[in-house]
Amino acid sequence: MIQRISEPVSVITTFDADKRATRPISLQWGNQSYEVSQLGLRHSYKEGNIRHHVFSVVANDLFFRLNLNADTLHWTLEEVSDGLPD
Repeated sequence: MIQRISEPVSVITTFDADKRATRPISLQWGNQSYEVSQLGLRHSYKEGNIRHHVFSVVANDLFFRLNLNADTLHWTLEEVSDGLPD
C-alpha cells in the first residue's frame, strides 16, 4: 500500500567523485532509522527555478520516495510503500 507522506526527513548520503553520483545510504523518519539496501530510479525536475532530485530507495523491506530540494538542500519523504496492493 502506498502512503503519501510529505514530511521532512534526515538523510545521510555519500558522493562518489569518480562516478559523480550522490546516493542516499540511510534515512531517519520519526524515531526510526532505515539503512538503504537498494537504490532504484533517480530523476530530477524543475519547479519554477528550483530543481528537485527524486530518489527511489529500498530500506527494511519498505520502498521510499525521497525528494531533495536543490535550492534549500532539504529532504522530504514523499511516499512510503510496503509493496502490497492498495
